[in-house]
Amino acid sequence: MKTAAIDRILERYRGDSSALIAILQDVQEEFHYIPEEVAIRITEELDVPLSRVYSLTTFFKAFSLTPRARYPINVCLGTACHVKGAPRILEKLERDLGIKTGQTTPDRTFGLEAVRCVGCCGLAPVVTVGEDLYGQVEPAQLSRILKKYKEAGSKS
Repeated sequence: MKTAAIDRILERYRGDSSALIAILQDVQEEFHYIPEEVAIRITEELDVPLSRVYSLTTFFKAFSLTPRARYPINVCLGTACHVKGAPRILEKLERDLGIKTGQTTPDRTFGLEAVRCVGCCGLAPVVTVGEDLYGQVEPAQLSRILKKYKEAGSKS
């Protein structure tokens, strides 16, 4: 575990228990989940019960107690996207990544999810990778899209 990163996050808030959610957000961003040993360290530093940390991490969808992918991929399967070929895109991503929908690659670079609507029906079919949105996606574009994130991941 990167103790320097944990120290840096906790130092930023200097024991302010009212900053618990902000601390958890920073930990989530750093590790892509809330590791148990980090949750325990937070409770010790802030003098808050572990049950408080657990209740927040299980209530808010932004937090996870299990490792998440660095780049979550969401394929919209709403009506417009479905009609315009989103199921083919999802199938190709499953083949290219070697995982099924709902899974994460073994190196935790990519996670694959099917979502019901991202609210961009005019751009159907839509795929998001992290915060990036791709509209009018064709299966042939997927290799280029994935390559961008693979290269970015190898640089960090």
